[in-house]
Amino acid sequence: MSDSACTVRVGQVVPDFKLTTFLPTEGGFGEFDLAAARKNKQWTAVVFYPADFTFVCATEFAALAALYAEFKKNKCEVLTVSTDTQFTHLAWAREEKELAGAAFPMGADPTGKVSRMFGVYDEGSGLALRGSFLISPEGKLTNSEINFYNVGRNMDELLRKLKANVYLAKNGEQACPANWKQAGDATLTPGPKLVGRVHDALKKK
Repeated sequence: MSDSACTVRVGQVVPDFKLTTFLPTEGGFGEFDLAAARKNKQWTAVVFYPADFTFVCATEFAALAALYAEFKKNKCEVLTVSTDTQFTHLAWAREEKELAGAAFPMGADPTGKVSRMFGVYDEGSGLALRGSFLISPEGKLTNSEINFYNVGRNMDELLRKLKANVYLAKNGEQACPANWKQAGDATLTPGPKLVGRVHDALKKK
C-alpha cells in the first residue's frame, strides 16, 4: 500500500495493511495483518476512534467489550484503531475502568497511514474520526459508517450489520430489510414479483 493510496470505498477490496497492536488480555504487543485475516477466512470490524484518554471513546469501548464474544462467534475480529501509539493504548487500558472488559486488539496508527486509507483521518487535528468498517473474509469492504467526534456509535448496530453480511454471504439471493437482526428474521427475495409488493411479502412472514 502506497502513502498516496486512495480512500477505499464500499464494494472495493481493501489493500493489505499491518498495524502494531496492544493486546489487553496479554498485557503486551502484537500485530494485526489483514492478509492473515483473509487467509484465516475471518471477518474484520475496524473501529477507528479519535484518541485514548478521551470521553465518548471510553463508552464505545465498554459497549464493544460487552459484545465482543458475539463478534467472535460470527468469526469476526474487532480491531480498534487510533493515531495513538501502542504504549498509550496500554496506559489507557490500565487506567480507565470503562476498558476493564476490553479483550480486542487495539491498533496503533501514529502516522495516520491506515486512517487516511479509510478516509477518516482529520488533517487538521491529526486524529481519526469515528469510522466503523466491515471487511469480508475475501477482503472486500462491505460496510462503512463515519461519525464526527462528539457522537458515539451504537455497537449493537455494527453487530447487526455483521450478522446480516454473514447471513447474506450464504444466502446471496436474499436481502435483509430494516430492523433485521438475526437468521430466522424475515428477509426479501428481490425480483419482478416483489416490485410494489414489499409490504405484502413481509406481512406473510
